[in-house]
Amino acid sequence: MLSYVNIFSKDIVKLSGFYRTVFGFEEIPEIRSPIFVGLRTGQSCLGFNALDAYDLLKLSDYANPSGVKFLLNFDVGSPDEVDRMTPLAVSHGARLIKEPYKTYYNWYQSVLLDPEENVFRINKML
Repeated sequence: MLSYVNIFSKDIVKLSGFYRTVFGFEEIPEIRSPIFVGLRTGQSCLGFNALDAYDLLKLSDYANPSGVKFLLNFDVGSPDEVDRMTPLAVSHGARLIKEPYKTYYNWYQSVLLDPEENVFRINKML
């Protein structure tokens, strides 16, 4: 079972707040620290590590990644939810990369960048 997906973040409070607001995720207050915020997403959790965590994890040589390094996918209940949540995400600081569309593999999705330019999709399998 996948327990956490963690994102290194310049502002863990602001970025976790974006995902909490857009997707309705609940913070896990008992694990919050000055360099970490965790959110319950359902099956797994989403963690936000401050940049100080690079040193803590002995990853300082990798502290300046460039380009897209991962893709988060959030499944919703209907194509209408994709259409509703896409502008909601944009109104909270996301940048729309690709408007909602039906894929060749029969999903309906939009592609966005969060406020720190991490890529994510809002999906509904048709």
